[in-house]
Amino acid sequence: MTLNSHQVSVALVQADPDAALPSPFTASISGVADLAVATATELCFAERAEQAGAVAASAAIVVIVPLDFPQLAGKVLVRSAEPRQVFFTMAERFLPPQPPPGIHPAAHVDPAAALGKGVSVGAGAAIGAGAVIGDRAVIGGGVQIGADVQIGEDCLIEPNVTILRGSRIGDRCALRAGAVIGSDGFGFAWDGRRHRKIPQLGRVVLEDDVDIGCNSCVDRATLGETRVRRGTKVDNLVQIAHNTDIGEHVILVSQSGVAGSSRLGTGAIIAGQVAVSDHVTVGAGVRVGGQSGVTKDVPAGATVFGTPARAMKQTLRELGALAQLPELLRRVKRQEQALTALNRRLAVADEET
Repeated sequence: MTLNSHQVSVALVQADPDAALPSPFTASISGVADLAVATATELCFAERAEQAGAVAASAAIVVIVPLDFPQLAGKVLVRSAEPRQVFFTMAERFLPPQPPPGIHPAAHVDPAAALGKGVSVGAGAAIGAGAVIGDRAVIGGGVQIGADVQIGEDCLIEPNVTILRGSRIGDRCALRAGAVIGSDGFGFAWDGRRHRKIPQLGRVVLEDDVDIGCNSCVDRATLGETRVRRGTKVDNLVQIAHNTDIGEHVILVSQSGVAGSSRLGTGAIIAGQVAVSDHVTVGAGVRVGGQSGVTKDVPAGATVFGTPARAMKQTLRELGALAQLPELLRRVKRQEQALTALNRRLAVADEET
């Protein structure tokens, strides 16, 4: 797909009505790219005037830049107060088209399922009895949707996603390839002889505009529900355990995990490989540094790091002190040697007197 000058002009004005377009505007755009690898027909962006050298060296002709960006010969500079946001809006125009509405012959849709208008169902997908799929949803190949699942409008369910019985998915959600929603939570009790399986009879609820990354898992509740609230974004390979409540607009980065019955407040950011223990409350706006272990409640607005997670400044001071330990040990050893030598000389002096 290529946009001509008029189409590019219209698209840029729609993305930012205050954008300053060069006149005349004669370039065409065939895609978007990073400055370092762009071709002459690909759109790029720069966020700082200090990137002028990178823009000048790039093969890209059309570049979205901030208002204070210097003029460069041979470049078509589109000036905007928000270059990154305008670039993203333009990039959306080059997304591959969604499959057309319809049910692939190799898919299975139970007669007791209800599909809305304009739904697309890919090859090998299976939709169980009582499932309800909202208008314009895209169900990828190999997707398994269990009985009584509800999926809202404009959802994207990528290939090989599994959504098990009773799960509720809101509008405009995206479930990336291989995600599992509604599998049993990890519930076992020792009865004196063996680990007895605890029935997992609850469900999963994903509110509107939730994004679940590839191969991530959201477990059903033991009783009640596991809930991921609206606007939350979950990276690949994330574990959300049973009966957790993930607040609105939370970020969960790759390989992080939230154990059972924990709560994450609105806007919390959980970095990569963070472990949140069970029955822990993480307040609104909390930021947890990568590879931390959250073992107790964290108050709203705090920034924590380390295992166990504690105030970021405290952890950094401790790490700084730990880095000095080898030199400190060497100094102590030298002082011990000097003290031993001094004691020997004093002992000799005592004998001589």
